[in-house]
Formats: sequence, C-alpha cells, structure tokens
Amino acid sequence: MGKITLKNIKVYSNHGCLEEEGKIGSDYRIDLSIYADLTKSAISDNLSDTVDYVHLNRIVKEEMAIRSKLLEHAAERILIRVLKELPLVNKVVVDVSKINPPIGGNVAMVTIRRKKNRS
Repeated sequence: MGKITLKNIKVYSNHGCLEEEGKIGSDYRIDLSIYADLTKSAISDNLSDTVDYVHLNRIVKEEMAIRSKLLEHAAERILIRVLKELPLVNKVVVDVSKINPPIGGNVAMVTIRRKKNRS
C-alpha cells in the first residue's frame, strides 16, 4: 500500500450558509490523501500504472467550484469522485478548510475532515 498526498491546494469559492458568503466568497485550503497499491508503478515507472495527482487536483478544483452550504457536502463530493474515477484508490481522506471564517472571532481557519473507503 502507498500514499499520495496533495497539501495546501488553494482555491477561492463561495461556500457557506450566509447569503454574503455566496456573493463575496472566501479562500479555502484542501489537503487530500489517497491510499493505493503503488507497487506496479514503482516498478514500471509508468504514469498509467499509478494515481495521477493532476487528476486528483482537477477533481478538487472542480468540486470546490460548485457552491455548497456546508464544507462537509463539498468534501463528500470530492470523496465520491475520487473513488468513482480512480479505480486504484482504496481509501481517500480530505480536509477542507475555510480561511478566516466569518464567525465573529480571530480564527485562522475552520477545517472538516472526511474519509471514505472503497466498498
């Protein structure tokens, strides 16, 4: 088993329950880890034998561009797409963080974590 992690993917999006969040938007940070058997690619040195992190990054950016009220909802969409589109992936973990959330305090970020295993 191997692990591939994309750290600190930065996107700007319009998630949130408040109407203002939908209009103004906010900065987000996403960390994504996948677990897969990377034995074949370690031997073959072929991109087609591994999980392409360009594909992972594209999934994150496309799903974060779709407005959600809750970070959990955006994270779930990312998990579902990774498992659907990348058959080598056995497990995926995603952290979605809202930078400087509008919660009436000096908070750097709020982060939710979701995990999903292939059934």
